[in-house]
Amino acid sequence: MSTTRKSGCPINLSLELLGDRWTLLIIRDLVFAGKKHFREFLQSDEGISSRTLAERLQTLQDEGILTRGDDPSHKLKAIYRLTEAGIDLVPVLATLGAWGARHRKADSDLADIAEGLAAGGDAALERMKAALRAEHIV
Repeated sequence: MSTTRKSGCPINLSLELLGDRWTLLIIRDLVFAGKKHFREFLQSDEGISSRTLAERLQTLQDEGILTRGDDPSHKLKAIYRLTEAGIDLVPVLATLGAWGARHRKADSDLADIAEGLAAGGDAALERMKAALRAEHIV
């Protein structure tokens, strides 16, 4: 997947990178599920293929949303971490989650998390972003 830059519109530029289903789900898994390894992403309920996952991870690296590094505990594994640009997507995910909780038939436990994050406002989002910085930015 490549980003094509059809116009300079900020919404268009964001959608060219983030507008497919899988990209935001990968970021969701990094943010909310703490996933960091390729195989962990493959185990998500939505069932992404390994080829699509590899393509999206590479695009996210190329675009500066995440980094890939060696896992010090296992020589054959890589760890994916969010960059500051990736962490800045937390409010987008929170807004999408709150909208889905209100307007779609979401899992009640997950909807409660989304609604709680949205209800916490900027302070809750900043706490989450600070925790992600501590975990991902090394």
